Amino acid sequence: MSFNFYMPVKLITGENCVEKNREFFKLGKKCLIVTGKTSAKASGALDDVTAALDHAGVEYEIFDKIGENPLLSVCVDGGNAATCFGADFIVGIGGGSPLDAAKAIAAFAANSGIASMELFDVNKLKPSLPLISIPTTAGTGSEVNPYSIITLDSENKKRTFNSPHSYFKYAFVDPKYTYSLGAEYTVSTALDAFCHCIESYLSPKSTNVSRMFAAYGGKHIWKVLTATAFNGGIYTPEMREALSYAATAGGIAINATGTGFPHPMGYNLTLDRGIPHGRACAAFTGLYIEYNLRDTEGARLLGEFAENIGAAVSEIASVIPKLANVNLVLDDKTIVKYIEKVKTAANFANSPYKINEQEIHEIYKRLF
Repeated sequence: MSFNFYMPVKLITGENCVEKNREFFKLGKKCLIVTGKTSAKASGALDDVTAALDHAGVEYEIFDKIGENPLLSVCVDGGNAATCFGADFIVGIGGGSPLDAAKAIAAFAANSGIASMELFDVNKLKPSLPLISIPTTAGTGSEVNPYSIITLDSENKKRTFNSPHSYFKYAFVDPKYTYSLGAEYTVSTALDAFCHCIESYLSPKSTNVSRMFAAYGGKHIWKVLTATAFNGGIYTPEMREALSYAATAGGIAINATGTGFPHPMGYNLTLDRGIPHGRACAAFTGLYIEYNLRDTEGARLLGEFAENIGAAVSEIASVIPKLANVNLVLDDKTIVKYIEKVKTAANFANSPYKINEQEIHEIYKRLF
């Protein structure tokens, strides 16, 4: 067996890893910090990063306008802010939204003056500014892959920016930055990471290496989620650590494979109904499993994944959607609108069983 595996990110983990590795923050004379309004401050990550930049003698400005489902227009503004400041590199702090936005901002900053939609014409772009990531959630795995999920303002639709220059140069994963997350948000981000693991494991693009990471991540997330479901949502430092590293493992897995159909189908629930991304994806996991069981290879891989994480396939199909707890009613007109937005997504071909447009409609109808 032969395969390629590429992930040019220096991954640095452990408690106080930012403080212990401050020399990595000297990537230039000026830095733009990209983040949201609260998580970077509440987690303590922003203070640690600014202290590291001060120690390295790097000037910095903070661009804290990133909200959930980062808008393309805001990323353009961030790129302009980086250009005006003369930033040499970008540091992204936060959950998936700030990290994804940082990738787009680094590209806009290096390609000053391009039209907003030219971001997605990656072959014509100059290399992005260097990037550093500090995740404050255990979910997206954005710190170790090049994917940047951006919302198009005019269409209220997500689109993926995926450039070989969008990998972070350094990724600092310190579980303590997730301690400030509430139980509900912790569940949602963990569900996102679990979906990455199971969807990557089933992907035709998967390899022994990517499945190793997917199985590792799935096992630890499953163990924590099923334990905390019955203890009032109390997360110990050990559980936070397990989720952090598992989410990063899931990010490494999808770096090789991408995700399956729960992701684009879930995007509609997030953008139109405000359902958090992880819960929106996990709502489809049961039917994702059901359809893939119709395929011989899908059934084999599901059995293998379930055995690796210490669960039964039927148990995963039942528990993950229950934890997602998405309760919606969608009329047929809305479902048709949703299908139009996502039907061309490559994710639908990224599993052993490839659902068609009629089956997409059937899945929405059965669930909602």
